[in-house]
Amino acid sequence: MPEMPLKAAIIPVTPFRQNCSLVWCTRTGEAAVVDPGGDLARIQDAISANGITVKKVLLTHGHLDHAGGAARLARTLRLPIEGPHPDDAFLLEGLSEQGQRYGFQGSESCSPDRWLADGDTVSLGEIVFGVRHCPGHTPGHVVLFHDEAKIAFVGDVLFRGSVGRSDLPRGNHEQLVRSITERLWPLGDEMRFVPGHGQMSTFGWERKTNPYVSDLALGRA
Repeated sequence: MPEMPLKAAIIPVTPFRQNCSLVWCTRTGEAAVVDPGGDLARIQDAISANGITVKKVLLTHGHLDHAGGAARLARTLRLPIEGPHPDDAFLLEGLSEQGQRYGFQGSESCSPDRWLADGDTVSLGEIVFGVRHCPGHTPGHVVLFHDEAKIAFVGDVLFRGSVGRSDLPRGNHEQLVRSITERLWPLGDEMRFVPGHGQMSTFGWERKTNPYVSDLALGRA
């Protein structure tokens, strides 16, 4: 059986147990850190343990527990930051203040080297991720996915048995549901996903069972 083109490791960080992910190209060893919200020593230990070379930081959205450590990690390892969509700029600009408010040590405001939009791609070694702009939890939230490996990094858009909050600044529940049903479901039932918190699942399972966005819940069964 051929080796999968990518591997990933999940590293829970911050008091919110946010799923920071290390993802790397198995052919080149080039890696990215997805959503480094904090606990950078733990992230760097995981990088060393896997013998990989990190080339970039990827952000799904601008909330503190996902992006609070991005600026410091990028500066320490001399990495570019890619993502999210520019509509989350106001959140990234406020990270330092948010960190002080919630007691996150070392959180810094940041501005990415590259903003992402729906339909963009992100390259890492020999692998290419697709990008979907999925607003609703935040206005600039993006989802990264890889078709061949059937895996997506969805941040706080979708969870096993739930969906992202829409009661935070510039959230919108109707928009969130549209993002999931119109931009995630078409990627296929077999697509596994790493949520921002909690256990992995598949789009197919959530489409059948999720009480917020299943076909039955939305009257589409």
